[in-house]
Amino acid sequence: MTAVLTRRSTSVLREPAPNDEEFRYLLQGAATAPDHGRLRPWRWILVRGEQQEVLADCLAADSPDTAPDQIRRSLRRAPLKAVLVFCPHTGHKVPEWEQLAAASAMAQSLILLLHARGYGSKWRTGRLCTSGTLAERLGLNGPERLLGALDVGTADSVQPAQRRALADVRGHLSVFD
Repeated sequence: MTAVLTRRSTSVLREPAPNDEEFRYLLQGAATAPDHGRLRPWRWILVRGEQQEVLADCLAADSPDTAPDQIRRSLRRAPLKAVLVFCPHTGHKVPEWEQLAAASAMAQSLILLLHARGYGSKWRTGRLCTSGTLAERLGLNGPERLLGALDVGTADSVQPAQRRALADVRGHLSVFD
């Protein structure tokens, strides 16, 4: 409950970020999220340092109305950009919507594990998910599509974790009788 109520999206992140081995370890835990059929219909692509410039170039190619420097700045907000690719198993008895739910549950579990480990993160979508140039450069195949990217690093300023107030969910819960 503490991890859920104290997690916040962090826009500006710095080093350290988890290295590849630590990210893999946390992903192993996140991969235990509900997943009917244990299909793991997802994959992550880790992007660091100068490779973030390659992402920026791809996004700039598909965004002629946005200054390339603005796109580059937005991609440098974190030392690690973990890009989530949805890899549906087409024609499987588990419907695609349920596979998407499994990928989403895994991503949320990963965000909570990163938070519990002391890292900050922020989920990003937007043009990153719609860029054909980026999808091609990342090697997406067939039905695969970008769901978003997770900016990961250490929060620039350390503030005590304040618990969020519990939400009033009365209007979102009923009991069938």
